[in-house]
Amino acid sequence: MKRALKPVELFLTVGMIATVTACGGASTTESVEGTDPAATEEVDQTAEGGEGGEGGEGGEGGEGGEGGEGGEAAYTGETFEDQLSGPELVSELQAGGYVIFFRHAQTTEDYADQADPNLDLNDCSTQRELSDAGKADAALIGESFETLGIPVGDVMTSEYCRAYNTADLAFGRYEKTAALNFEPAEEYTPEQMETMRANITPLLSALPAAGQNTVLIGHDDVFDAATGIYPEPQGVAYVARPDGEGFELVANLNPDEWAALQ
Repeated sequence: MKRALKPVELFLTVGMIATVTACGGASTTESVEGTDPAATEEVDQTAEGGEGGEGGEGGEGGEGGEGGEGGEAAYTGETFEDQLSGPELVSELQAGGYVIFFRHAQTTEDYADQADPNLDLNDCSTQRELSDAGKADAALIGESFETLGIPVGDVMTSEYCRAYNTADLAFGRYEKTAALNFEPAEEYTPEQMETMRANITPLLSALPAAGQNTVLIGHDDVFDAATGIYPEPQGVAYVARPDGEGFELVANLNPDEWAALQ
């Protein structure tokens, strides 16, 4: 499948890897707002830059940043074309070894809440939330993975409700990480784009546990910062083949296309 790209001026090198530093401390458990009250979460404070990684989606409701200087874009041109599809893609995913990045499922509104001074990552009412269609898409993705027999290891999400609620509905578990958050701006500086790239690139490059696939659920401009590709629509997935130092994108699917693979 081909997917149109968002115009970007960012030129980056995926092979440059930033170190993700894990903060100490025990995991905590709390109720998930906006989903089943009984649902729980493990809060992973893994991120380089800590609080500076908190932000929202500049491309949603606003333009993305202008990008950094130097280097070469990971993916350029008018379209991205799948290397794997159909039964071959399913077979590869069933064997494990891939990182699957999802942009969160559809939301009721589309605006740059990361720039809202009232934003509170602990209060879903101050953020964009999943629509009924988005909830249905997330559930369909999870059902499709189960039917297809695609093994899922780590499930990591941003600290935004729409991201971890997508994970909860699809996979029933997740770990939050600020490394998948946005910088708190509607239009990004080159430095902010570089911060987002440096935060997400190690997650896209890390090898999953043997026989498993890693799932990342985040946002548009963070993925754009690392790849030069603007992921749309909401709920779209990009499949990456990591090697421990970098990654290669091999496929993308809309939410309903997972079920079609059956």
